[in-house]
Amino acid sequence: EVQLQASGGGLVQPGGSLRLSCAGSGFTFDDYAIGWFRQAPGKEREGISYISSPDGSTAYADSVKGRFTISDDNAKRTVYLQMNSLKPEDTAVYYCAVRPYRGSFYAWGISEYDYWGQGTQVTVSS
Repeated sequence: EVQLQASGGGLVQPGGSLRLSCAGSGFTFDDYAIGWFRQAPGKEREGISYISSPDGSTAYADSVKGRFTISDDNAKRTVYLQMNSLKPEDTAVYYCAVRPYRGSFYAWGISEYDYWGQGTQVTVSS
């Protein structure tokens, strides 16, 4: 059974940093793409970053570009999201999701991913 465990959320002051982890297990596929999404209260879930294991290619939403960095420890099946210069508008529940790598796809599409983690809360507030 494919499972994803997101962790690392918490309360941080504006300008601070957090590192989220997404630990995968039970993968039945060698190559995969993992996306990070977030959902703020009253808003739709939005894709913010993704990474594909075959070539390490990454992408970022404009809202986080230059502040967030995604990385992948393939051997551990774990993806990290380093979040710097956090802003109050980054407050949301953060989710990771995975799909077997099948070539190019719309990385921000919620329906593109096969499995989802449970989410971790990030609150940016003074």
